Amino acid sequence: MHSDRASWGLKLAAVGGLLFLHLPILLIFLYAFTTEERTYAFPPPGLTTQWFGVAWNRPDIWEALWLSLQVATVATFLAMILGTLVSAAMAQSRFFGREQISLLIVLPIALPGVITGISLRSAFGVMDIPFSTWTIILGHATFCIVIVYNNAVARFRRLSGGVLEASADLGANAFQTFWHVLLPNLGTALLAGGMLAFALSFDEVIVTTFTAGQQATLPIWMLEELIRPRQRPVTNVVAIVVFAATFLPILAAYYLTRNGSETAGAGK
Repeated sequence: MHSDRASWGLKLAAVGGLLFLHLPILLIFLYAFTTEERTYAFPPPGLTTQWFGVAWNRPDIWEALWLSLQVATVATFLAMILGTLVSAAMAQSRFFGREQISLLIVLPIALPGVITGISLRSAFGVMDIPFSTWTIILGHATFCIVIVYNNAVARFRRLSGGVLEASADLGANAFQTFWHVLLPNLGTALLAGGMLAFALSFDEVIVTTFTAGQQATLPIWMLEELIRPRQRPVTNVVAIVVFAATFLPILAAYYLTRNGSETAGAGK
C-alpha cells in the first residue's frame, strides 16, 4: 500500500516538474498566434497566423538571424578543429600538469557568462581590437571548444590505443590512420559536439552582450524587443525559430551519442 502511494507521489512529482519546465515554452507557442499586439491577456482574445507574415517581412529580423548563423557556424568550425586537437593531446599523452591544464580547458564553460564576457571585453580593449563579428565569434568559440572537447576526449578515452598501433603496424601513415581509423570512431562524437556547440552559440546572450558592440544577434534582438516591445507576438514567432534551431541539433546530438560506448576497442 505504501509502495503504491510512493509510486503515485513520484509520478505526480515528475509531472509537476515537467510542467514547471515546459509550460512556459508552450505559452510562447500560444502567444505567437494571439491577436493582441501589446499585452498578454489569458486566455488570448483570438488566434491568428498574421504575425508569421509580419516576422517574415521584417528586415531587422533577417539581419539578426544572418549574423547569428554566421557566428554560430564559424565558432563551431573553430571549435571542431581546436577541440579535437586538444582532446587528442589530452587523451593520448601523459605529462606533468595534465589535470591542471584539463581544468583550464573546461573553465570557460564553468565560469558565469558575465565573467567570461567582461574578461573578453577587457582583453579586446587592452589589445585595441574593435568590436565586430569576429569578436563575437571569438567569444563564442571559448565555450564551443569546451563542448567539442568534452565529447571528443570521452570518445578518445574509450578508444583502445592498440587500434592505432595496429594501423601503424599494417603500414598506414598518419593521414590514413586518421581517415580510416580515428575518424570513423570519433565521427558521431565530433558531430554531436559540433551540433551542441552550434545550438549554444546560436542562442548565447550574455557573452554576446559584452563582445558585440552595436551589432545584434537574434537573441540580442529578442532581448531588446522584450525591453522595448513593438509587436510582442513577433518576438514569440522568432522564439519558435530559435527553439527549433537549438532543439533539433541537441536532439540529434543525443541520438548520435547515446550508443557512444559501442566504440572500437571500448571493451579494452
